[in-house]
Amino acid sequence: MLIVCVAGVAYCVVALFAVLRFNSRPSKLADGSTSVTILKPIAGLEVELFENLCSFCDQDAQAFQVIFGVSQPDDPAIAVIQRVIERFPLHDLALVVGGHPAIGNPKVANLQNMFAQAKHDLVVIADADMRVDRNYLRAIVADFADDRVGAVTCLYAGVACDGFASALAALQLNDQFAPSVLVATLGGDPRFCLGSTMAVRRRVLEAIGGFAALARYLADDYMLGSLVHAHGYRVALSRYVVRNVVAEPSVSALLQHELRWARTIRSVQALGYLCSFVTFPVPFALAWVLLFPATIAAWITLGASLAVRLAMHEAMRRAFKVTGTASAWLLPLRDCIGLGIWAAGLFGSTVRWKDQQLGVTDLLRDAGDR
Repeated sequence: MLIVCVAGVAYCVVALFAVLRFNSRPSKLADGSTSVTILKPIAGLEVELFENLCSFCDQDAQAFQVIFGVSQPDDPAIAVIQRVIERFPLHDLALVVGGHPAIGNPKVANLQNMFAQAKHDLVVIADADMRVDRNYLRAIVADFADDRVGAVTCLYAGVACDGFASALAALQLNDQFAPSVLVATLGGDPRFCLGSTMAVRRRVLEAIGGFAALARYLADDYMLGSLVHAHGYRVALSRYVVRNVVAEPSVSALLQHELRWARTIRSVQALGYLCSFVTFPVPFALAWVLLFPATIAAWITLGASLAVRLAMHEAMRRAFKVTGTASAWLLPLRDCIGLGIWAAGLFGSTVRWKDQQLGVTDLLRDAGDR
């Protein structure tokens, strides 16, 4: 127990360093003259979908195109998309309906259909529950000044809507997921992309086989970055942080959502996922105290675990400019839930995505060692 607890505290110290390092990076903005196509795959009504989509249309850039895509002609998001298009009549906006029948991943099928109308050499893909400010495109384009960069991706900050489950979900993104990504990039550029932003040069996308190359994979964002890296290009992690509007209707929905993430991550990084229990030091320290309450070392370890977790929480809030009511008091519960999700994620090979049951593809077999 001591070894596990010490390893957990050590991880949090490293993660705190990684967060502070990320926060010290200067922000870069391009001049806004580069033409960009934004692809927005959408499936159903996300909370605050209208505001999210509008944010991608209101950009401080001279020439950009936004293509919205849905798979089904009866998708309720179509009415929202039409409102967005009406709000920006002078912008180059379009709606594409229908997927690609030969592609099993519904999001990739949507992207393949949308890409046929893309006009520009830089292509940005961003999930429907993301929100940005007017500097977003200029920040993304700035990293492409290096010709070695084939793709750019972004971290995202969880912004919780009202509700206990949403607060827990935002904590998972800000205090567990994001620090783990930053720790993974301490040794260099990431070898993956995140669904918050996957920006790629058209020629690089074509070199890896286009969106068809992602057709077999549930973790299409991870696979895109992996293929870009495999073809000799850098994947740059932008300093820009996207906002993820989090609205979980219930704790059970939250658990199902996070279990899908866990199994997907396990499919692409099996060894890393297996070792990630060290990212939850507080539950192990609590267990040690409960089992051996008279042990001084247990209480010291619990105090150290709580101290470094709180320090990392505050560092993340500053790095991501998270405002609103602090939720530090939820950290012990959040870590206990996270450890439980990790354990459940060790088993099972299917996930729920929207209203579909999908199988998890083991990417390590196909691409992990490229």
